[in-house]
Amino acid sequence: MKHPMSVAPHPASKIMYLAVLCILSLTHTSAQDDVRTIMQHSVDANRTDWQAAPTYDYFERDEENGQTKIYEVIMILGSPYERLVAVNGEPLTVDQQAAEQHKLDQVTARRQQESSEQRVQRVSKYEKDRKRDQLLMNELVKAFDFKLLGQQKLGAYNVYVLKATPRADYEPPNMEAQVLAGMEGRLWIDQSTFQWIKVEARVVHPVSIEGFLARVEPGTHFELEKMQVTNGVWLPQHFQMKSRAKIFFLFNHSTQADETYFDYHLSPSDGHGSFQGQH
Repeated sequence: MKHPMSVAPHPASKIMYLAVLCILSLTHTSAQDDVRTIMQHSVDANRTDWQAAPTYDYFERDEENGQTKIYEVIMILGSPYERLVAVNGEPLTVDQQAAEQHKLDQVTARRQQESSEQRVQRVSKYEKDRKRDQLLMNELVKAFDFKLLGQQKLGAYNVYVLKATPRADYEPPNMEAQVLAGMEGRLWIDQSTFQWIKVEARVVHPVSIEGFLARVEPGTHFELEKMQVTNGVWLPQHFQMKSRAKIFFLFNHSTQADETYFDYHLSPSDGHGSFQGQH
């Protein structure tokens, strides 16, 4: 999942951010126990996905301001690198491809020549975002009450449908968790694997973000869909976000993102991949 005020470096980050829809609380004890069991399996499944995500390269299609770009996202020695491969459905020209390859070769060579300290600093920056998302996961049980709405068919999957609402007494432990206090959403969980098939979340009342002098406003909306990559590992297939905020609590700021992910494959040892075409 993307934070309204930042851009996460990996789609797994979007999963953790949107994990605001995970732990359920019901009025009837038996139903509560059933839902808690479902959600514990779901949390375990997503933890496995989160751990596996950095081992994959993939392609990302971004749609923004009427333009579509496709990037190859490559893990190189512990952190990702994005190489542009197509614009508006057209592959880059030969000269553009050569320029992008030159950039990739430079980055790869630079990372190979890093000192141990430099590599630790670079990878730590990437892992810092991932650990932030893990902390958000740990906050879910405190931040939300959940209700099991029922079961239904979603595409090829039989799913549980869950609704999440913010707890009035929730106290965020840090700046990143503050946005949880103003969100509600819905989650579709596969009944056999307990994987998230689809997640929707929206801000229902303004949330002030300390340190940014900003406030996330109603109208902010997130949607995530996941797909099976291998047996036991599911990763994002589509992420969409519309965010509204007030900067300095005065100036309106709106952002949109529409991202599709495809052609996941285990990252080769040399950190290079090749464009397989638009899916």
